[in-house]
Amino acid sequence: MTDLHWLGAAEAARAIAARELSPVELMKALLDRIARLDPKLNAFIRLDGEAAMAQAKAAEAEIAAGRPRGPLHGVPVGIKDIIDVAGLPTTCHSKVLEDSVTAAADAVCVARLRGAGAIVLGKLSTHEFAIGGPSFDLPWPPARNPWNTDHHPGGSSSGSGSGISAGLFPMALGSDTGGSVRNPASACGIVGLKPTYGLVSRRGVFPLSFTLDHVGPMTRSVVDNALMLASIAGTIRSIPAAPPPPMAITPPAWGRACAICASASCAISTRSTCRPSRK
Repeated sequence: MTDLHWLGAAEAARAIAARELSPVELMKALLDRIARLDPKLNAFIRLDGEAAMAQAKAAEAEIAAGRPRGPLHGVPVGIKDIIDVAGLPTTCHSKVLEDSVTAAADAVCVARLRGAGAIVLGKLSTHEFAIGGPSFDLPWPPARNPWNTDHHPGGSSSGSGSGISAGLFPMALGSDTGGSVRNPASACGIVGLKPTYGLVSRRGVFPLSFTLDHVGPMTRSVVDNALMLASIAGTIRSIPAAPPPPMAITPPAWGRACAICASASCAISTRSTCRPSRK
């Protein structure tokens, strides 16, 4: 295994479980590659290298003692920076939240990855508040496409797509409201999935649209994507499966003042638009 940075999540997990590969060795290879390439790619907003190496050493000790955590034990993962990671700020790649306090707890999807044994490397670039496009006037530069750094890697899970494609980590969490996992997957030549609605919890994830937001796995292969999805899937009872029903609006009686324009010559329709009264 000379090119450790190209190991997929499933392949790395099998080698680590068989004690053919040390999580520390894999982590060192990735951190070296990140130090060499990320200044040109800007995939990371915040690399948590020391904590990641400490987790790799702990994973190595647990596996040696016969205490495997799960199917991703010792495998590094990057987290899009609209998703909470305990002890790290969630900035949403925005100056507004540049000095935000650290998250008190992991998002549910992050907690599940840790429960499967994955090691969090740090927080990844996105579009500001995961919407719009790449911006050059923010506290952190936008991520670049490793195939051509003059191009952007798609968004808004831009750091996730860029980092996976460049071999900085084998898997990452993205989020998809209108294509934010699928677009960077396409632009960077990797695999990204927008799961079935409600399959993956959004607790601890910055919200954009209740009915469209999804947390999705991003990897270099379908096998890795399935493995990652299996680790993060599962609903949370306290999060409703659908938004509450809209409030019922009772149109005013004909001849009363319109609720919109306050005119006695108008009435409000069932679609909440002004129209002339038909007395």
